[in-house]
Amino acid sequence: MHFGLSEEQEMIVETVRSFVENEIYPHEQIVERTGEVPEEVAEAIKQKTIDLGFYACNFPQEVGGAGLSHLEFALVERELGRGAMALNHFFGRPQNILMACEGDQRERYLLPAVRGERMDALAMTEPNAGSDVRGMKCNAERKCGDWVVNGTKHFISGADHADFVICFIATGEDQTPKGPKKRITAFLVDRGTPGFTIRQGYQSVSHRGYKNMILEFDECRLSDEQVLGEVDRGFTVMNDWLYATRITVATMSVGRARRCFEYGLNYAAEREQFGQKIGKFQGISFQIADMITEIDAADWLTLSSAWRLDQGLPANREIASAKLYASEMLARVTDTTLQIFGGMGLMDDFPIERFWRDARVERIWDGTSEIQRHIISRELLRSLGA
Repeated sequence: MHFGLSEEQEMIVETVRSFVENEIYPHEQIVERTGEVPEEVAEAIKQKTIDLGFYACNFPQEVGGAGLSHLEFALVERELGRGAMALNHFFGRPQNILMACEGDQRERYLLPAVRGERMDALAMTEPNAGSDVRGMKCNAERKCGDWVVNGTKHFISGADHADFVICFIATGEDQTPKGPKKRITAFLVDRGTPGFTIRQGYQSVSHRGYKNMILEFDECRLSDEQVLGEVDRGFTVMNDWLYATRITVATMSVGRARRCFEYGLNYAAEREQFGQKIGKFQGISFQIADMITEIDAADWLTLSSAWRLDQGLPANREIASAKLYASEMLARVTDTTLQIFGGMGLMDDFPIERFWRDARVERIWDGTSEIQRHIISRELLRSLGA
């Protein structure tokens, strides 16, 4: 087996890391202080990404993307993970579920998103339906040739900047031996549609400036042309295109962990107590050894799951394992680094307390750790008929 990166892949890593260090790092403090990304900064990052040829790099060349493989895109996301989420959001990576667009939808949604002319957001979660997607209450009813939508979505990342939102909405219900089962349909909903409101969400301690929004539907009318995929087949679209979001969480967790680790390593090599560098104390040196081992393990676990997708191999369990391990590894690394810094780790003189806060959400969104464990164990047991 060959574990090294090709020359082209090494160039991707170096290019994106340089971009993050030069275009993202300098603006992190102002986002932390204000909770906002200045509009001129957002536009500059977006335009520089386009000029660099990396905007929508997760899309194939035939629609205008860079055509990176799953492994190469994982490398991009890993390096972006080093920077603040609110800022690297504008290093545009539209939802690859847009590849399900057909006919006029391609000109209206897909191609403008790839060119950076329109931004998208994805909406599934509701106040009473998080991991239980089948329990969603937001519904669409057929009336006079249209779909009339009522209900609420929340925790919708990126909706503050979105020109349209990809919404998963209940369009019916089947009775099964285990109880009612919702039929789900994906819709493309434009900002400004009558009856559709995007408003501020909750204040989160993780990823300041990367806002979660609340979407409200009140007798909002949508046409058949706004159905993404087929009616009642939203789960098919979801399963075909959304698997890779968990790899994104894993790769970004690895990138952020490496940046945090570098702070801890340098601090341990410089800080003196009791007449010597604190890195010489076994209590610190063993923590450093454990951290880098876990980071490397998460890195390879994540890249191997992306590689499996490129080879056309089953990867659902491997992706779940990567998301689970990398997000929990990040929590341990940020907490240990903060401990190495001592009291200073909690002060905003260093970004350690920010890394620590930001790490917490990674075990929740895009499928909680518990959901990932369920996916992993289910796949293993099903093969044995259990």
